[in-house]
Amino acid sequence: MRRSLGFWRSWALVVGIMIGNGIFMLPAVLAPYGSLSLLGWIFAGGGTLFIALMLGALARRIPKLGGPYAYTRTAFGDLPGFLVAWGYWISIWSGVAAGAVAFTGYFSVFVPQVSAVPLVGASVSLTIIWLVTAINVAGVKSSGIVQLVTTLLKLLPLFLVAGSGLLLGDITDVPTANPNNEPFPLLIAGLIMLTMWAYVGVEGVTIPADDIIEPEKTIPRALIAGTLAATAVYIIATSGVMALIPSSKLAISTSPFADAASLIFGPWGAGLVAFGAIVSITGSINGNILVGGMMARAIAADRLFPVRFAKLNTVGAPAFALVVSGFLSSVLVVMNYAKGLVAAFEMLILLSTLTSLLPYAASALSDIALQKKDATAGEGKNRKSLCIAIGALAFSLFTIVGTGMEVAGYGLILLAAGLPIYYRLKRIELSK
Repeated sequence: MRRSLGFWRSWALVVGIMIGNGIFMLPAVLAPYGSLSLLGWIFAGGGTLFIALMLGALARRIPKLGGPYAYTRTAFGDLPGFLVAWGYWISIWSGVAAGAVAFTGYFSVFVPQVSAVPLVGASVSLTIIWLVTAINVAGVKSSGIVQLVTTLLKLLPLFLVAGSGLLLGDITDVPTANPNNEPFPLLIAGLIMLTMWAYVGVEGVTIPADDIIEPEKTIPRALIAGTLAATAVYIIATSGVMALIPSSKLAISTSPFADAASLIFGPWGAGLVAFGAIVSITGSINGNILVGGMMARAIAADRLFPVRFAKLNTVGAPAFALVVSGFLSSVLVVMNYAKGLVAAFEMLILLSTLTSLLPYAASALSDIALQKKDATAGEGKNRKSLCIAIGALAFSLFTIVGTGMEVAGYGLILLAAGLPIYYRLKRIELSK
């Protein structure tokens, strides 16, 4: 089939997934830390740059469908590859669920009952999941166009609020806080874990490699450009919101950017920003749904997942994989809504971030192993590339420490749940 994703659509996939619900909701989650939260953005941005450089090197070496799954399977075999793909797939549909919850939070600016009545809020979240799933079932080209348009539109409200906040507010008034009195390394690990949610998706452009024009060139360029653009936007935008809204009020906000805009521009400003946030979050959900379907398709194509997930419809979309992922996201939304909007969002982003960090760590190990194999074969060592891979691995492992026991337990259970599927399919293959 004809490849449809060039540099700008690939860049939009990176930026569109990253700059989604994370930046629009995280100021509320980070408010208890005050100005210390900016350290989370700085450390997370630097670590993500290592991950982007590492993934770019692997994309040049292995420009295959599946991204981290393809890299891990090439380096270590079927079972490690499957576990990475399974964990990543979990991160995608839990990320879609978190995006749907964030979408509902900003939709409540126009319809307040949405955040006040859990049943209504859950219904709105489920509606956006299935609407965007339908767009992706219509084909990769349609999804790519939606991704580019929503990525460009989302930047306007971010810069509008950020610029106004920094001009009219005072960032020096934001206090520093360590709410749990943690040692500094654990504090930073926890902050990185929260802010990393806004960077999850950097790898998304590596998944649909067989739909990208010249993937060995386009993917690395999109990775680096997207990471740098997102980091700049995050730091400026978060500073602007914190400069305007006191930390105590920010911590309970379900739409922090809209609240900040209402202080500057009145009701129409809040509505404009809320609309921009809705567009942005929709783009992030769209990118995640596309990537989730492609990941399930990749492992099914290698017969490590039910073959039906690999089948394409008449427009080249893995429709069955997309529908199943949408169903699982819907289940998570329903399960977590009893916690309340902000609490549900925080639990979902931690779970999604954890199950994304594991593929990052596995990809870094794959890069190190493949470079070692090259050196053994007499192809020489690339010390710069090796240092980048080691840095990406160290950052991923350090950040995993910040998940906490509850989220780590959920993540371990979900990963283990994939093993029966793997061994069942292997048994079927061996019996043929």
